[in-house]
Amino acid sequence: MAKIEKFEDMEIWQIGKQIAVEAYRISDLEPMKSDFGLKDQFRRAAMSMSDNVAEGFEYNNNPDFVRFLVYAKGSSGEFRNKIIILKETKKINEEDYLFFYGKAIEFSSKAKRFIEYLKEFEKNKKAAKKRAL
Repeated sequence: MAKIEKFEDMEIWQIGKQIAVEAYRISDLEPMKSDFGLKDQFRRAAMSMSDNVAEGFEYNNNPDFVRFLVYAKGSSGEFRNKIIILKETKKINEEDYLFFYGKAIEFSSKAKRFIEYLKEFEKNKKAAKKRAL
């Protein structure tokens, strides 16, 4: 895997950002626009995914990054829960639901694979260090 210089270059961050941008867009429309509590929670859940990817990346070490990717993956689950409830209560339409659900699943899947990759990388790094001693 090529070295990534900034979090903005990461596909997983870009997916999370896309979710947050679209969440802001639809939360400025009725029926969410005037439900301030719902609007705030929806936006926070949406932004948490890309926020955690960005924050974890900036710690500049894999163990911390893995921890924040786990948080980001958890945020994806929280967001999916919210959009399921919003769809069933008719606060978002089917088209928006399908977009958000698909993107959240994609985000979660990529986060899981990235977590596994980084854990394996760290395990191999420790094993190589042991062999060198």
